[in-house]
Amino acid sequence: MLNVPTLWTVFVVNFLALGLIWAYVTRSYPKFEAARYWMASAFLGALGAMTALVHLFVDSPIPLLLAAAGIIAASCFSAMGIQRFYDRPLYLRLMVGTAVVSVVGVVLFKIGFNQLQLRMLSYTIGQGLPLALSLRLLLSPPEGRVSPGARLSGIVILIIIAVFVARAVGNSLGGDFSAIAGTQAHGVMLLGLLFLSMTLNFGFLLMAMDRLRNEVADLALLDDLTGVANRRHLLQRLSEECARSERSGEPFSLLVIDLDGFKTINDTHGHAAGDACLRHFTLMAQTRLRPGDMLARTGGDEFCVVLPSSSLREGALIARRILEVCRQDAAGCSGNDIPIAISIGVAEWDRGIGQFPDRLIAHADHALYAAKKNGKNDFAIYDQAPPLSPEPVEPARKFA
Repeated sequence: MLNVPTLWTVFVVNFLALGLIWAYVTRSYPKFEAARYWMASAFLGALGAMTALVHLFVDSPIPLLLAAAGIIAASCFSAMGIQRFYDRPLYLRLMVGTAVVSVVGVVLFKIGFNQLQLRMLSYTIGQGLPLALSLRLLLSPPEGRVSPGARLSGIVILIIIAVFVARAVGNSLGGDFSAIAGTQAHGVMLLGLLFLSMTLNFGFLLMAMDRLRNEVADLALLDDLTGVANRRHLLQRLSEECARSERSGEPFSLLVIDLDGFKTINDTHGHAAGDACLRHFTLMAQTRLRPGDMLARTGGDEFCVVLPSSSLREGALIARRILEVCRQDAAGCSGNDIPIAISIGVAEWDRGIGQFPDRLIAHADHALYAAKKNGKNDFAIYDQAPPLSPEPVEPARKFA
């Protein structure tokens, strides 16, 4: 025999535990905004379950109405957490409007007109509609990739909505599945919703873990100072581009960039000024790159730019654009501003490079050396030297 008061007690303990877990996540990761809404949802659910439990022992409609308001609010906050997880604006007016209409309906059909079917219909709409509106984000997210946690959460929400619909149909057919019903059918429904609520929050936790893991992976591929790609990310991208070019035969280009006289800047103005120059250069260079181009800092004052689907001529054009913006910035410097000068080497992938990015980097480095040898603050392209022609043989001399 399922004891309804015991089940409501388990509901309270379960939601409090989930609220504490989300409170810990919120404290550990303050920028993870969705966790705050899921924490609020759990604590509001605990409050609603607690007042529903009180109603079983107190002959007053007030605890029942507070329980309905708490559980409806918990559903709204749960849905808002999903919206913030995907960085979508909150449907605040819709959520507040749904909650207010549902609570007013529960109050009206409990105190004004005691109609169980209409009261449970209002309660069901308040619980189910916010969750239903979040299904699209879970099962078809903006970035196109459905994580395992999002898929689990979407499936659980579908089941929860199905339970709500079945409850509303059961009430319309003369049954009593309200919070004060003590039947075994009501106990089974409470047990099922208890399990589903735990599973839903487990899905949210999986979503959070997946998001945090991706953020850590992104940090491992970014340069701490400038925020652009680091050497590891560059080598990964070059390996991908080399493999793609070997399959398709379509070339791509690489720029290797070095800041001229950077050691002098550090020695004269200090390392803080040198770091500011590096950050300033990345901002200038990015203004001259196209969508899909990747700027990476490979160490010190050295940078690389991967130019997908670009010929040597197109690479030279991009190099000229970056060089020009640095020259214009240097010409406009005055006072304490430090002008930046750069040298660039340009190289293009060919069949001889194959799937070995280090060969392409060596070609671009060779062109960079030529640019510096020619006076710096310029760019040069890598052009393989033609094969040497055989030396002419001197005709034999005739002796008299």
